[in-house]
Amino acid sequence: MKLVIVTAVEEYQKDVLTLFKNANIEKFSSSDIDGHKSDSTILMASNWFSSGKGGSQSSMFFSFTEDENIDTLFDLIKEFNKSIETNNPLKAAVVPIEKSI
Repeated sequence: MKLVIVTAVEEYQKDVLTLFKNANIEKFSSSDIDGHKSDSTILMASNWFSSGKGGSQSSMFFSFTEDENIDTLFDLIKEFNKSIETNNPLKAAVVPIEKSI
């Protein structure tokens, strides 16, 4: 069993749910997050009293699942990322689990 983590901009949240379903990952959690890019022009232009958010509305999805489901999910994400026209591909990472209860 491993932990798979996927991040996506708000625009792709429904797509991630479909990818999880197609990879037979039926149990997962999600959380709303703000995504940021470290761009020196953005950092220099920002100020302490900015009224707007600096990040992009994003989501993080995570699940404890089996290797074969993760392999399928990664294949599906690779294909999905090839089909998008934005500069915000889905990102995924896998973390091995040493102990669990």
